[in-house]
Amino acid sequence: MKWLLIFAILFGSIDLAVSAEESLGTKIKKVFEPSPTPTRKHRKKKPTPTPSPETSPKRKKASPSPSPTATPKSKSKRTKASPTPTPGVSPSATETPSASPAESPEAGRGKKGWPNVSLSPDQIADYDNYPAKVRQIIDSGLALTKQNLGYTYGSADPANGGMDCSGFIYYVLKQNGFSDVPRDSSQQYVWVRKAGDFNAVVSRKEDSFELDDLKPGDLLFWRGTYNIDRDPPITHTMIYLGREKRTNKRVMVGSSDGRTYDGKQRWGVSVFDFKMPPPPKSGDAKISPVFVGYGRVPGVTED
Repeated sequence: MKWLLIFAILFGSIDLAVSAEESLGTKIKKVFEPSPTPTRKHRKKKPTPTPSPETSPKRKKASPSPSPTATPKSKSKRTKASPTPTPGVSPSATETPSASPAESPEAGRGKKGWPNVSLSPDQIADYDNYPAKVRQIIDSGLALTKQNLGYTYGSADPANGGMDCSGFIYYVLKQNGFSDVPRDSSQQYVWVRKAGDFNAVVSRKEDSFELDDLKPGDLLFWRGTYNIDRDPPITHTMIYLGREKRTNKRVMVGSSDGRTYDGKQRWGVSVFDFKMPPPPKSGDAKISPVFVGYGRVPGVTED
């Protein structure tokens, strides 16, 4: 009996140990079982962050897309803005800085902004040997070139801010005692012709013999400088100065709406180059200036 009892006790303790081991094993399994579950849950959570990177690139794609579209618009605006001022300026501003002289010939500047020109007597070759009355007429004309006068059609008074070509001749000669000088260029031409001291010019060459008798102080006459119905058809007149010392070119003084000095057009009372106009082109319907001749101011002698 004792042995049976001992055996039962031992066997029971073994069962208890086994059961204890089993319970301990289950506990250990239970301890280790939750660890995979969170890992599985963590793996399942990995797809959740995947949408976040998908959304982030979408935001990146959205952010660059407006930036390129915005930048070309700004560039296009800049490129469009730069050409627009050029046609406007140049003018209004090119024309803006140079628009004011173009619109105000009274300021003594031409439509392209070139200033009027004046010469002093010592810049004219052989000026000291001119007759006294010729020097007096030329001095009066050159004094007007220093007053910044523009070209004003119909004016014979510098107080108006400008003068036309025959108005310049009328004013200068009146100031020097020629009370019978006519007002317009056509009648001034008749006035010189009647005095009997006129030289007609047919040639268009600068070295023509027809210019051999040209003297300082002579009146110069053109036709065809603008369209007008008059008889005789003289439309322009100036005073011959002689030759400029610096260039040895023939120069004249008067008022013009576009003649040149030193290759640049001048509008107003100024010194100008005296050049023969080129022949008109065949079939050209435009106005063609023609130099018709020159003559001594009636009453002026060579002494």
